[in-house]
Amino acid sequence: MLFSVHRSTLGSLSAAAALLVALAIALMPQLASAQSGGFNTRAKAAVLLDADTGAILYQNNADELLAPASVSKLMTAEVVFRALKEGKLKLTDEFTMSEHAWRTGGAPSRTSSMFVPINTPATIDDLLKGLLIQSGNDAAICLAEGLSGSEAKFAERMTAEARRLGLTKSTFANPSGLYDPGQQMTAREIALLAHHLIKEYPEYYPIFSQRLFEYRKHKFYNRNPLLPLDIGADGLKTGYIKESGYNLVGSAVQNGKRLIVVVMGLPTESDRTSEAKKLLDWGYRSFAPFKLFNAGETVGSARVWGGEQFYVPLTGDGPISVILPRVPENPRLKAEIIYDGPLKPPVKKGDRVATLRVTSQTNQVNEVPLYAAQDVEPGGLVRRGLDSLAHLALSWVPL
Repeated sequence: MLFSVHRSTLGSLSAAAALLVALAIALMPQLASAQSGGFNTRAKAAVLLDADTGAILYQNNADELLAPASVSKLMTAEVVFRALKEGKLKLTDEFTMSEHAWRTGGAPSRTSSMFVPINTPATIDDLLKGLLIQSGNDAAICLAEGLSGSEAKFAERMTAEARRLGLTKSTFANPSGLYDPGQQMTAREIALLAHHLIKEYPEYYPIFSQRLFEYRKHKFYNRNPLLPLDIGADGLKTGYIKESGYNLVGSAVQNGKRLIVVVMGLPTESDRTSEAKKLLDWGYRSFAPFKLFNAGETVGSARVWGGEQFYVPLTGDGPISVILPRVPENPRLKAEIIYDGPLKPPVKKGDRVATLRVTSQTNQVNEVPLYAAQDVEPGGLVRRGLDSLAHLALSWVPL
């Protein structure tokens, strides 16, 4: 699974409290000299994500389900990209534009279209460019029918793919984003999906920044308003229907640092552009990386039930850095070690068993995977007996 879902915090032990104090003390000299700042948005929902660390730098109504409009096409693209990567599809393969796709999303629909004529074949390469550059609803439906036979079956596939990626709330009813009450996404999950596309499909990601797509007699210019702004933008997608307002998910790179921005529910196109740009500008101006632990340094420990030892030490996969505000008014941090636990032996060195979550006072969240630093084998009867006594004494229930 690409995105962890933490079901419990049974593993948040006293080590987390000690870590909280240690982080606050260690970072105080660095943070005390930074200037304070916050951000307010007019968007109904918004997220700013640091692509290198996965840290959420800003969130507003990030988990509210909203109509994504054509931003939904990111999941349509993900399903197609995956089929290409697995060799089940080639860019030179062709799907034929059905009457349904033509009427629902093509020229007769008076919606965004790449204008493939009815009963005409189009290559996957052209359909993807029509999908992501022109936001063609006919391209989305044609891809869906070609891969799954119908929009409905493809929508089920989109929702299943979302769950595979760890997106637990988003649901899909069609591949295009045309209004349907069952078509819903959250700003957080849109940002995570964008992050996945950038990381997992570098060979196809350049489509998102292609400025011009020529198909037959048509010239389609990329609808992403961030691309011409000279801010390092290279993706991803806009969306609008009257039920959603104006949505945008974008990404930019400045000085080697990639940020992903999502804004939803804005009243005008210009608001969508300005809010996304302001949030990116604020992110680049207001945050900096901070190293917390060196490679191999113990971060904390996790409880093991019935093992040859009660705890296993935890480390990162190399040095652990997080993105934090340059200037909080108070440099206090909240740190938690989170896992489903207690762990059950055997635990092998290098197993991913926990997550370090660091939250700043201004609600920026960093999550870093933690790994077992050594093996823990099953213990004998005496050790299991001691753990059972701990259960009786502390009402602690092993999983």
